[in-house]
Amino acid sequence: MGSTHRIISEPASERSSEPAPEALPVSTPRNDAESPAPYTVYSGWQKVLLVAAAAIGGFYNPLTAQVYLPALNVLADEFNVTPSKINLTVTTYMIFQGVTPTLFSGFTDALGRRPAYIICFLIYIPANIGLALADRYRQLLIVRCLQSAGSATIMVLSQAVVADTITSAERGSYVALTGLPIILGPSIGPVIGGAMAMRLGWRSIFWMLTICAGINFALLLIFLPETCRKVVGDGSVRPPAMYRTLWQAVRYRRRRHHGPFGSQNFQSLEKPAYDTGTVGTAAGRSRSKRKSAALNLFSSFMLLRDVELCLLLLIGGVVFSGVYAIGTAVPHHFKQMYDFNPLEIGLMYLPMAAGAILATAVIGPGMNYNYRRHARKLGIAVDRKRKMDLADFPIEKVRLQITLPLLLLSVAVVLCWGWITANRADVEEVCALVFAIGFALVGVNNTVNSLIVDIYPERSGAALAAYNLAKCSMGALATAVINPMINAVGFAYAFTVFGGLYLLLVPVTVLVMKKGMGWREARRTRAGGEQHETHGDLEVQVVSRNDPSAGVVPPSLPR
Repeated sequence: MGSTHRIISEPASERSSEPAPEALPVSTPRNDAESPAPYTVYSGWQKVLLVAAAAIGGFYNPLTAQVYLPALNVLADEFNVTPSKINLTVTTYMIFQGVTPTLFSGFTDALGRRPAYIICFLIYIPANIGLALADRYRQLLIVRCLQSAGSATIMVLSQAVVADTITSAERGSYVALTGLPIILGPSIGPVIGGAMAMRLGWRSIFWMLTICAGINFALLLIFLPETCRKVVGDGSVRPPAMYRTLWQAVRYRRRRHHGPFGSQNFQSLEKPAYDTGTVGTAAGRSRSKRKSAALNLFSSFMLLRDVELCLLLLIGGVVFSGVYAIGTAVPHHFKQMYDFNPLEIGLMYLPMAAGAILATAVIGPGMNYNYRRHARKLGIAVDRKRKMDLADFPIEKVRLQITLPLLLLSVAVVLCWGWITANRADVEEVCALVFAIGFALVGVNNTVNSLIVDIYPERSGAALAAYNLAKCSMGALATAVINPMINAVGFAYAFTVFGGLYLLLVPVTVLVMKKGMGWREARRTRAGGEQHETHGDLEVQVVSRNDPSAGVVPPSLPR
């Protein structure tokens, strides 16, 4: 027999003057459109600080991936291995960068963000210490994988915080903010790594990461609150003790002695995936939680059944593979072509960082403007503080209208960069194209990232982990093949291949713009059917609102 599903019905005294209402299951979802409550209790500046803090945490993974690229030649000599073997440390890092968040993102959606943050830093910091002390190639390779596993989920968590606290109407700017570290890390990481490798030796790179991560971890423990809506709702619900920051723990203790707590909006709590009823039997909840734990482990993979998400992963993954192909090709080939030292090689990544910053400043507000423009055309009033139902809103068109011209720009600049670099053009010309590459590729990444959060708001961690897996797996493939490809066909033709792949993504983008809304509707219909089948196995128990044995009736139920 399935778990007990209790039904709340009105007492007879309240039914006498009006028709008897239909019994309502406790798990009836609240209609966000009917609720006047804001999506979150955080003010504008609090949201900026919250997302900025999360973005800083997300900075470590891409920074760590690229910070020692200028030192690859030094490392190859230090450990007496070939350049191909030392490049394997980059490839394996990216594999773990993609796989780890995919396995654990479902748990962060169900159990909260702070526990995942803490676990990740407790893996990442010791791994950096191990790398700083490494004296064998095998040790370097293995601990590098642990370093990636510790930092990878942090990047996905920073983007999930946006889904927890930001509505779709203003999501463009905030997603751009969390997307900035993804490109700044590969851009300024080599500059930092090149300077430190020249002045202090390559081991200083990992000591620097240890110190920075330790400071960030301490600040996280003190200040960064839990944002998962299944744990704290809109932020007004007091988190359990294990989820509280040190600041919250002190504040709650003071309030307990000096006055009442503020109001808590329990209606904003999202129902966990395992919850089949707020007041079901303990045995039923226990069975459901065990089943949910198994499903959460593979939640990102389960999303791959959706055609729309798979196409978005293809677009973002292929585009981002070009970033890693360029980053991997620069150290070895620019040393040969321009006789650059590690610091000069690192400086070649700065124009990409500048392009990424410009993309963040321009593309985010551009997405917000396009959102408001389409809302006005449909006669919809936009309230940035409240969640909007996107069921009948063409969000795919809104986001991908920005993606399409950026994708075409990516085709042009990658082709030009490959050919002028092959002909040993002036460094200024190469840098100008690297700037354009940073602008175009980051713009595509931000728009696709924002759309994924828009269409999977309640499973943002799992969806973003799937996106991260696509980017990292394709980036790892690009990292592994780019140097052999350049040796086989030449620098120009190698990047012509990437330009051609980008061009093939144009019809894919148009297809998602046209078909995406229909795919979302089919997905909702399918999900509704699965939910109906699940409820069919439940044992129904009717209780009165005035029955003391019913416990606390959730405030989300209409009276």
